[in-house]
Amino acid sequence: MKKKSRQQVYTLLVEVGRKDGDGLPKGATGAALMVYASGVDEAEAVRETVAILKQADMAPLDVTGYGTLQERLEQGHDISDEEKELMQRALDENSVVVAQMTPFFEDQKPAGKGRPN
Repeated sequence: MKKKSRQQVYTLLVEVGRKDGDGLPKGATGAALMVYASGVDEAEAVRETVAILKQADMAPLDVTGYGTLQERLEQGHDISDEEKELMQRALDENSVVVAQMTPFFEDQKPAGKGRPN
């Protein structure tokens, strides 16, 4: 019998700076990544996400947590079926899924602490 996992999936917005080999477009000053990450709590999800991004030669600067699917629904967030599928994948694979990347350029300011959808 498979024991019930305590893992949950958290929605995180990660701001990254520039680093050699980061794969960001030429001229970008950084990016915002919308990430779905599994963890027993949000702190673990953040630690895992930061570690994976560093392994991928990215430079995480700031992480904003938006909670679990249930918490986001309770806050009135509109969550698409595609988002829910990516969240389920993160849970099934006990992994970090980057759902969206938005590069920043010199003439743009990061969107700041806006909430996802």
